[in-house]
Amino acid sequence: MVAKRHSGPSRRAGPAAVPLYGFQPPVGTPYGLEVNTVEDFFAQHDDWPWNPPRPGRATFHYLIAITDGELRHDVDYITRTVAPGQWLWVRPGHAQRWHPPGAARGPFILFEPDVLRPDVAGLLAPLTAHEAPPVLNPHADDTAWLQQTAFQLLDEHRALGRRPLDIHHALRRSLLESLLLRLANSPGIAPLGTATAGTGRADRYRRFLDALELHFRELHQAADYADLLGCSVRTLSRAAQDATGKGVRALIDDRRLLEARRLLVGARWDARAVAVHLGFTDPANFGRFFRDRTGLTPAAFAAGEATTVPSPLLG
Repeated sequence: MVAKRHSGPSRRAGPAAVPLYGFQPPVGTPYGLEVNTVEDFFAQHDDWPWNPPRPGRATFHYLIAITDGELRHDVDYITRTVAPGQWLWVRPGHAQRWHPPGAARGPFILFEPDVLRPDVAGLLAPLTAHEAPPVLNPHADDTAWLQQTAFQLLDEHRALGRRPLDIHHALRRSLLESLLLRLANSPGIAPLGTATAGTGRADRYRRFLDALELHFRELHQAADYADLLGCSVRTLSRAAQDATGKGVRALIDDRRLLEARRLLVGARWDARAVAVHLGFTDPANFGRFFRDRTGLTPAAFAAGEATTVPSPLLG
């Protein structure tokens, strides 16, 4: 985040890439967890990062509950509108960009992945996964409980010094984990404790995602990934359908499109360089690929023209 609140961009990001920020909360904030409100956060930082808005990435989670107004926020170059009762979750590594908050109000939680106990982190894997939806719509029966718990977490965070530090942090972590476990019940998140009958397909899908992340630049067919995973295309397709409702080829295209967005905006590559990087033999083919999925040419997108096309990969 900002220099006076969080560490500056990592050198790993490189001069042309979207900057990567590490977690460095205000002095005295213990154990990788900070809690604030949207309105106070913006009041404290009236000069950054929304004036002018610019993309960045973080090594930690941003979790925002909207109780009043609406919040607009870009996640991997798609503008999301978060309404009251909804939650915005920006996971580590996502490219994001802030918009002015307007009348948006609500708790704002920032935490490092290792704040969660290992057993709880395992249960929350579908919720914390990079490909999980950035906007969560909890069940109506959960909405009030979730907001109340978030405000209890905020109150405990602000109670630093009222009780021993280890008890203070244990309470904060317990409230955070309770909140996340309830959020994991949201529609669109794989159920916790999935039956063992589906474990094989779920594991195969996770291994496909790992392979896709390594090879999406050069491997573009479902058969390529089936060969890597030692299964048939049909078996891999079933795993992908179970997890996302989409086919393998669609997921491959989604990942290439996401990378194209990141490079065109964050790294300022031109369309020809992106086409070569993503394995297109002809820049014209890349142009058609990009335009068919976004409604914009690569040049128009890079120039900053907005798109409201939902991200197929991120929900």
